[in-house]
Amino acid sequence: MEQLTQTWQEAILNLAPQSEALGELHPDVLEIAYQEEWFKLYVPVAYGGPGKKLPEILRIEEDLAYVDGSTAWTVTLCSGAGWFAGFLDPVLAEEIFADRKACFAGSGAVGGTAQQTERGYRISGHWKYASGALHATIFTANCVLQDKNGSDILDEEGNQVIKSFILKRDEVEIQSGWSYFGLVATGSHAFDVRDLEVPANRSFKINEPKVADEGFDYPFLQLAETTLAVNSLGMARRFLDLVNDSFFNRSGFKRYTSAQVSFFEDELAKCKHTLTTIREHFYEAFDTSWYQLINDTVIDGALLKEVSRLSRELAHQSRRVVDTLYPYAGLEAAKRETELNRVWRDLHTASQHALLTF
Repeated sequence: MEQLTQTWQEAILNLAPQSEALGELHPDVLEIAYQEEWFKLYVPVAYGGPGKKLPEILRIEEDLAYVDGSTAWTVTLCSGAGWFAGFLDPVLAEEIFADRKACFAGSGAVGGTAQQTERGYRISGHWKYASGALHATIFTANCVLQDKNGSDILDEEGNQVIKSFILKRDEVEIQSGWSYFGLVATGSHAFDVRDLEVPANRSFKINEPKVADEGFDYPFLQLAETTLAVNSLGMARRFLDLVNDSFFNRSGFKRYTSAQVSFFEDELAKCKHTLTTIREHFYEAFDTSWYQLINDTVIDGALLKEVSRLSRELAHQSRRVVDTLYPYAGLEAAKRETELNRVWRDLHTASQHALLTF
């Protein structure tokens, strides 16, 4: 792996079954994440973070997904929520990131209300699918803004005003409900809040940076699309390597004719070519958009649309090549305890994320 040492790769791989059994990342995997500051990937140096930039982060997340889908997905979603560090009140941010184990979880959905009070806001709501909820220290929540009388506040066009908020671990109630067949160890549970009073500095607005650091004005839509897409890419790459080994080691291999073996090898080669080609196009478009932002402070609108299109195509092609090759893996691919099956389950669960459906 380019971004991970062999020791980390082996440790995460070996612990993946235990993480699944726990329904959350194994403590030793979490410790690696804390040491490498994976949950703080976007956190600026000013707040004690590594200050990494999106081009490097995407490659790290792809490599993590090659090793273990649940680890990569948790890091991606938690560090992605940590990107909001650039938009927080600086005093609040310094307090949050003083914790070595600071980790954000949250939901992109608008699941609650925030009623204005004399000192801040009163928040109530329910949010689903907060990956990493069981070890998160901070939760982010999107709310419909209300005035002191409880009426929705509308913008100039008559739409509800939505604000994002920072909630602390002891302020939310986690609702166990992550019972899906893949990404099991992400522990992507729901959380509730009831009549919680928070100070005014707990709210923030995306793409209004409060730190002098480059990259925080990269469009959030494309940031989300690209980071999710590379997770599918990493898992698909892993599956292609595993299915090759499984095909040649399966018990009935001797029954195959040379023509049948050649057919599989051609199918595998085509799938690898498909994945390699879309990967190259994806990174070329993304890297160009990033350099435009850094060098010209603005990204061409057509290029952003292309980044979105390629993110979606990358996710879809990752699933398609895996489904094409799945029948050649034998029953091992359907055995829940195998790595092959875990990668298949993780990728198909990731493919259900609404952002990349179409």
